[in-house]
Amino acid sequence: MLLFGCLDLTPLHSILWKDLHVKGTGRPVEYDPECDLRALMLRQLEQIPYVKDLVKRLRRYREMRSACGYGEKVPTEAHFSQMKRRIGAEGFNAIEKWLRHEALKVRRSQPLSTVGMVQSACVDGTDLPAWSSRDPQDTSRGLGDPDARLGRGKKGFILGYQSLFLVDIEGFPLGHVEAPANVNEKKLVEPLLDKLLGEDIEVELIAGDSQFESEQVFDALNKRKISNIIPWRHLKGRENPSRVLQ
Repeated sequence: MLLFGCLDLTPLHSILWKDLHVKGTGRPVEYDPECDLRALMLRQLEQIPYVKDLVKRLRRYREMRSACGYGEKVPTEAHFSQMKRRIGAEGFNAIEKWLRHEALKVRRSQPLSTVGMVQSACVDGTDLPAWSSRDPQDTSRGLGDPDARLGRGKKGFILGYQSLFLVDIEGFPLGHVEAPANVNEKKLVEPLLDKLLGEDIEVELIAGDSQFESEQVFDALNKRKISNIIPWRHLKGRENPSRVLQ
């Protein structure tokens, strides 16, 4: 229990216990949803790719079951799938927001973050390939995942999505937004800032690579009084700034 020993999930009960049978006749709750959430967090910490692998490891290792709060019996893969549907994307977003704020409160290396002040941050994106083949009727979208789109990723074209992250100077994740792979990364900066700054977090400076050098991004940052360190791309047909650093 040491891993999650200091984590009090009581404020999340209204989300975790949503639509579960608590009182009266009927089948009682077999597994505490707090244990289920700890198991999902443990999956991320251990970088376990699939829920079925998480279930296998919970059955195999007593210390993992103990860290999550389970006894000798553990949930099935179907149980975790039902939990995800029951809580939904909105519920998990609220859980993530609460966990992030709790983590910010105890960061000794960045004391200003406890009150939501982030001096320096960095923005960058990553590809999220879809587990789907292309639709033969429309090869720009997924067949099993119709929301997935064909777009240019970091290493060529991919079918899937992209995620744009904002992290602080130590790599602590402050927020993220997702979109189909065919959406230009620059268009995600303003939705990311709207989502993040709506959570009582203030950022003074944002750094990014030359991919974010655009009037759209600069306007979004200036409107929110956020300084930036974004290098200019050297393009033909325009007067480019001189290279200060060689």
